[in-house]
Amino acid sequence: MESKLPEKPATAPPAGGKAPRRRAPGERQEAILKAALDVFSEHGFAAARLDDVASRAGVAKGTLYLYFPDKETLFEHMLQGVAAPALAQLARLASADTVPPAAAIAALLAFFETEVIGTPREKVIRLIVSEGARFPRLAKFYYEEVIAKGLAAVRTIAARENHNNFNAEAISRFPQLIFAPLLLSIVWRGTFQQFEPLDVSALIAAHKEILLHGHGERNP
Repeated sequence: MESKLPEKPATAPPAGGKAPRRRAPGERQEAILKAALDVFSEHGFAAARLDDVASRAGVAKGTLYLYFPDKETLFEHMLQGVAAPALAQLARLASADTVPPAAAIAALLAFFETEVIGTPREKVIRLIVSEGARFPRLAKFYYEEVIAKGLAAVRTIAARENHNNFNAEAISRFPQLIFAPLLLSIVWRGTFQQFEPLDVSALIAAHKEILLHGHGERNP
């Protein structure tokens, strides 16, 4: 009589006896966006591969396409997620009518120093600076969704009354002045830091003293 081998169970349990927890859709999307930031930062937009994003996120490539139909859309959603806290801070400062302009600008510069430099937001801005000219759609998206909103917030702050010696006219015309040390720091850190380290805290303090001269904002 022919002997039969014991049948294997339809689904073998993983080592340890516990099946992996199935991630919720929101968790999968968050994992994809986090992986996208890493892959885009390491390889740039052009060389980044969705296969690598899916692999790092721990999802199938088909799953990635359920959330993001193409690389540009994924990049745009990644930009929005990383920029959201900074935009929220700008909106709070712009809507706080009782906060003097000098104090609002000082808070904005402090936010840049602690929440942008050395964080994923720095990586994103470096990506836009390096890739924006080659990919106008991405540059336009970042301008409309992030830059334009930031400039509008600074203009709102500069338009408040009782700004004393605060040069509201110049900052209203050129709100880019507020963001100048941020962009300089990011470009410098990515290109020249190994040759001449930049003290970002001291740079921002000097910039704040120039902008807010006469408002008691000087550092000792």
